[in-house]
Amino acid sequence: MKKIIKQGAEAILYKEDEYLLKERIPKSYRISTLDQTLRKSRTRSEAKLLQKASISVPRVYDVDENKMIIKMDFVDGQVLKDVFDTLQHRDNICKQIGKSIATLHQQHIIHGDLTTSNMILKDHTVYFIDFGLGFISQRVEDKAVDLHLLRQALESKHYLHAEKTFKSVLEGYDYCKKDILRQLEKIGMRGRYKKKHAKIPS
Repeated sequence: MKKIIKQGAEAILYKEDEYLLKERIPKSYRISTLDQTLRKSRTRSEAKLLQKASISVPRVYDVDENKMIIKMDFVDGQVLKDVFDTLQHRDNICKQIGKSIATLHQQHIIHGDLTTSNMILKDHTVYFIDFGLGFISQRVEDKAVDLHLLRQALESKHYLHAEKTFKSVLEGYDYCKKDILRQLEKIGMRGRYKKKHAKIPS
């Protein structure tokens, strides 16, 4: 028996026995044929990224491109966002996150939506989930943006610990550190420039 555990804008997540089923749902505002093509492509892409990733992710068992469903392990843990602020070993967890991101980037996998909402903590291990916006890229810019999105997520959802914990993430992240961190700093400066020169509403 399937049980809905989450319904988002892009997909519905079902729990069935020890499995998680992710079904991409139709978008009524898109032309039907285009919508089907996009959903099929994104379903296939996400499954391939999960299978390729050499970090802790749900194991994929089946991909139904006609029904746009990925069947994978149900990781029975805690959404990191819900427990992050009260973790006793938060810095160690963040270093682990940094190492996992480094491994993804070594494989040229860009997650595309690195937030604590897309990480599950189980038995002191962080599992990365939801590669729906992920893609393959060797570009330094894309890898730096991946890190920048995590920094923004920490500043938004966990602002009390954001600065310290992001430093711990970077301690764990050591792949091509100089090039990517240099680009990460440039991205941060662009963001600060935009805020400084943003028009103040009258």
